[in-house]
Amino acid sequence: MTALSPLGKAHNHLPFKQYGEMEILYRDEAIVVVNKPGGLLAVPGRGPEKQDCVTARLRRLFPAMIPQPAAHRLDVYTSGLMVCAMTAEAHRTLSLQFAGREIRKRYIALVSGIIAGDSGEIRLHFRLDPNNRPLQIHDQEYGKLGITHWRKISVEQQNTRLEFTPLTGRTHQLRLHAAHPLGLGAPIVGDSLYGTGRDGDKMMLHATFLQFRHPLTREIKEFNSPPPF
Repeated sequence: MTALSPLGKAHNHLPFKQYGEMEILYRDEAIVVVNKPGGLLAVPGRGPEKQDCVTARLRRLFPAMIPQPAAHRLDVYTSGLMVCAMTAEAHRTLSLQFAGREIRKRYIALVSGIIAGDSGEIRLHFRLDPNNRPLQIHDQEYGKLGITHWRKISVEQQNTRLEFTPLTGRTHQLRLHAAHPLGLGAPIVGDSLYGTGRDGDKMMLHATFLQFRHPLTREIKEFNSPPPF
């Protein structure tokens, strides 16, 4: 088992700094698609200071929305595309698509260092470290498999811009796959958990593409969001 951060690493959990405003890109009677800024929670956390989030803001705007509308989540410091359900049936249908790996997602990231090669696949088993939450650690025996395809876009000074296509949806999957020595060995710029960033730094990871079937019409819906970095 390999941890990327030493056990007991201190995280001050400073108040989240939001980078930009939440944008509503699409809305109908079944779904809402938003462009989430980095620093905004996707769903409520524990404690009164962690109640401001995507779903809370949407429910204030749309009181008829179900209490738990998020069909998936983005890490607090990850920006980009997120779909939420207006109704329980829409939520069920979207959740089945995510569980069945029918939904296509792509991310853009800026990682530290220059990556050799043009593309590849990362396959790592990992799980939560209960002694250092929310850190995920590599565990070949008890961890769950995460699979990510990556493609180099460009080299920018001493960093590399990559496109990530996750085939699974594990917690912190892209962050760990980027940083771990068995992955790329290059943490995402600004990552305070697996890299050298500090709490509150802008993390250079953006959900740039999302494709799914509309829960009512069954038509393919595609959304694109250019990264803010």
